[in-house]
Amino acid sequence: MKKYFYFLSLLLLLVSCTEDVRFNNPAFQTLKDNAFWRAQVYKAGIEANGFFTVEGSLGYEQIKFQISEPAEKTYVLGVNDDVKATFKNTYKGQEAEFATGTGKGSGEVVVTEYNTVDKTISGTFKFTAVNVDSGAEKQQMHFTEGVFYKIPVKSEGNFVPVND
Repeated sequence: MKKYFYFLSLLLLLVSCTEDVRFNNPAFQTLKDNAFWRAQVYKAGIEANGFFTVEGSLGYEQIKFQISEPAEKTYVLGVNDDVKATFKNTYKGQEAEFATGTGKGSGEVVVTEYNTVDKTISGTFKFTAVNVDSGAEKQQMHFTEGVFYKIPVKSEGNFVPVND
């Protein structure tokens, strides 16, 4: 009887061991007011206005960065309207938009890698954005420990072709 018990225990041990490895490649995630936020949809590319954008969205929420070019460097937010970050919630009844711009908000977007062969972009970000509605109850939103990793750079939809 002991043999059956040991055999059954060993069999259950082997069956219950599985490898459920999930890779976060690509990824776009941050702490939004200290709550974990991970995008389900992400893209990057040059828009018709000539600025390079990186976007991540989760349901009705979207984070978007606008930078002058996808060069590997640090872009400071809150200085001008050429380099900015926005957060939008388009859910009916909860609509809100927070943005950085000239004299509004602060932070940085750091592009750590722009891969022209695989057409991906990676980097980090942190910023504080100001509500565009000055009469709203919540006036600021904070994003910390943000990462975008190997976001595909597209040349379709709202984006113009990317020159290599």
